[in-house]
Amino acid sequence: MAVLVACDDSDPGRRAAEYAFHGHADEPITLLHVVNPERYTGAFETGPLVDWDEVIARGERRAEELFEELLEHPDAEGIDVTTDTIVGHPARGIVDYAEEHGFDHVVLGSHGRTGVSRVLLGSVAEQVVRRAPGTVTVVR
Repeated sequence: MAVLVACDDSDPGRRAAEYAFHGHADEPITLLHVVNPERYTGAFETGPLVDWDEVIARGERRAEELFEELLEHPDAEGIDVTTDTIVGHPARGIVDYAEEHGFDHVVLGSHGRTGVSRVLLGSVAEQVVRRAPGTVTVVR
């Protein structure tokens, strides 16, 4: 069984990777970061004049830095870990990636938002749990 770990540069995202390293050390692990271009734009970087290629490149550079940081974790040593970065909506990207690459287990972090913030911001973890093709482990 291979494990897909959806990670970002949040504490829950890091904990998801650490959970996978510790609990699934005998399985191949893929760390996936979904670059959501909206997240990498500044307050004034909207509209048709935005250099979207640069925005995406910024997200991809941050993903590489994140992967380097995560792979330095002591529990990652000796594990079969690959990394990948895609561009898109996080929940949809994670589910589509899992389906396309045959993953039967997805691990991701949750910020644990409740109430109005969850309604307004949505929950990537909840959407992945509802749509993923196999087992989903949500780490908080």
